Amino acid sequence: MSDGTDEIRFYRASERPFGVFSNLFRREMEFCARKFPTAEHAYQFGKPRKAEVREWLMEAPSPSLLAMAAHGLYSWDIVPGWSRNRFDRMLAVVTTKFRQHDDLAQLLLSTGSARIVEAATIDNEVNRRWGEVNGKGQNWLGQILMRVRQELGAR
Repeated sequence: MSDGTDEIRFYRASERPFGVFSNLFRREMEFCARKFPTAEHAYQFGKPRKAEVREWLMEAPSPSLLAMAAHGLYSWDIVPGWSRNRFDRMLAVVTTKFRQHDDLAQLLLSTGSARIVEAATIDNEVNRRWGEVNGKGQNWLGQILMRVRQELGAR
């Protein structure tokens, strides 16, 4: 499906066809013995220190509001070591998402060797960590997607 370009950019879950790469894309998944409506839910569930805060986040009316609320947690509400462990948690969540849904895995594999970039539009630290804004950022989500693609292709 890759159109021969060296890069595939996505951001919004509603974009076709690559919006499915967004963690906000609504596709139920099971992670750590619990069902979640999106990968964002599965990821953010691991962030709060207290169970009542985790459950409160899970009740957010949309995945984007969940993300916004989770990004706004105070440091004392976040599990110790989160900044060290968040990449590995996201890797586990994204791997699980694509292993549980063959249609999503096939789309990811169809990108070939293209560089995958979460191309955010608002310039902030979170968007520059997980993606890129105006070509600048660490693009952790893109790196994870390319790693999952490589692992799926090796099966």
